[in-house]
Amino acid sequence: MLILGIETSCDETGIAIYDSDTGFIEHSLHSQIAMHKEYGGIVPELASRDHIKRILPMITDVLTKAKKTKHDIDAIAYTKGPGLMGPLLIGGCVAKSLALGWNIPAIGVHHMEGHLLIPMLGNTEIQFPFVGLLVSGGHTMLVEATDYGSYKVLGESVDDAAGEAFDKVANMLGLDYPGGPAIQKHAQSGNPKRFRFPRPMTNRPGLDFSFSGLKTHTLNAIADCKKNANFNDQSIADIAYAFEIAVVDTLTIKCKRALEATGCSRLVIAGGVSANTRLRESLVQATAKLNAKVIYAPVDLCTDNGAMIAYAGYYRLRNNIKDDSPTEINPQPRWPMDSISY
Repeated sequence: MLILGIETSCDETGIAIYDSDTGFIEHSLHSQIAMHKEYGGIVPELASRDHIKRILPMITDVLTKAKKTKHDIDAIAYTKGPGLMGPLLIGGCVAKSLALGWNIPAIGVHHMEGHLLIPMLGNTEIQFPFVGLLVSGGHTMLVEATDYGSYKVLGESVDDAAGEAFDKVANMLGLDYPGGPAIQKHAQSGNPKRFRFPRPMTNRPGLDFSFSGLKTHTLNAIADCKKNANFNDQSIADIAYAFEIAVVDTLTIKCKRALEATGCSRLVIAGGVSANTRLRESLVQATAKLNAKVIYAPVDLCTDNGAMIAYAGYYRLRNNIKDDSPTEINPQPRWPMDSISY
């Protein structure tokens, strides 16, 4: 069975073909980072226009490289939500139009389910139940997964997602967008003893996250350095280190709590922030102390991509879950993950 996956939830256009017998046979990803960089963040209208320009040529290219035609495709999976309304509409329109024209089913996929399941691709170590940390520019959440389509949200960010906080702090420091890689790079030369930033919401019970206070604390540290005429390259590196380690420690503490609360012995990490080296090292050490194992999505599939949508779409189709209407387009910019059912 061949599934064409389309991802357009935000600022990446991702197209992939998943073969249920052999795995992925082709995928392509276009990032809009260069376009949004000068604005320090995503401009939804520009993102939508870029998806319109790229999506059909990318689908044609992926089919050509895979040596497949429309007649070989059994279903089209697309990101139904959550995400930005404009990009979701574009992906949904294209998916529904092609599915109608090719006389095959369309399958609306939850973006975060795609992130949660993609580490399972070809990895026999991941078995249900497990705890998933989904950490990206738009989302930070802990999920208990007991089966396909059976997810319980244990905790999530009440304000900025971790990736969003990285972007905003990088902008404060005058660093490049996206913020995660830029802060990680500068933090490598930071003095770990100069600043200590708070680990938000770790001094109280629960598994929710909040990074707005940490962001404000960082802004105040920058202001103090500027006031004392001491905002230089070393200060930037020191603040970057303090911020990064505060986020890493916060995520690690909450992951440990989630494993202890659920009794799970597997922690699955996905999303763009999961590529952070310091976070990976911290979670490996923390899970080892709990006799648990941490498993990551492949680095090239950490960010948004069509592969994860095709893969999640296959499991939905296998459980006979597909869109009821061949023409109705109903994107869900906000879509609680624990409302998914198979």
